[in-house]
Amino acid sequence: MARSKKSRKVGLIGVRKDPDFKPSENRKSDSSRPKKHKGKPAGSRHNVEQKKVSGQKSVVNKDPRHGSKKPIQLVKAAVAPTPAQKKKYATPAQELAALEADQRLSDLLDKLDDDKPLTREQQAYVDEKMARHRILCDLLGIVEEDDEDDEMDPFDDLDAINIDDFKH
Repeated sequence: MARSKKSRKVGLIGVRKDPDFKPSENRKSDSSRPKKHKGKPAGSRHNVEQKKVSGQKSVVNKDPRHGSKKPIQLVKAAVAPTPAQKKKYATPAQELAALEADQRLSDLLDKLDDDKPLTREQQAYVDEKMARHRILCDLLGIVEEDDEDDEMDPFDDLDAINIDDFKH
């Protein structure tokens, strides 16, 4: 005698021979309604999306997986100060005070006084700052003292006077 497995199912075992038999409506049938899909399809990273061809032939196939094609500089270039980066001062007096307190400018002027040569970049810096200094002095009404005023010194005439002329 053949052994049969115990089962909890009650009902027919096998296929019905009735040709008019239809499965009950409660059962889910794959052919009656499509499955709902959740998430992205498998292998979406490797299956590159094909774009529809429109009237342009010059369109290059671009792979959406790749990032930006913008070139990146590996060496940092020297940054020249732009007008937006320059300090803005509220008054010309503040700008003049900042210019006179500029340590780099004073060092370069000391170098010039010692008759040491300056590079082109250093000389351009000195010329620019000194031109701005003159403009600010004119705006504020500050007159620079020149060596020519020393010629008009009244005490210079004292050496030219002969004391013997005044004796009786």
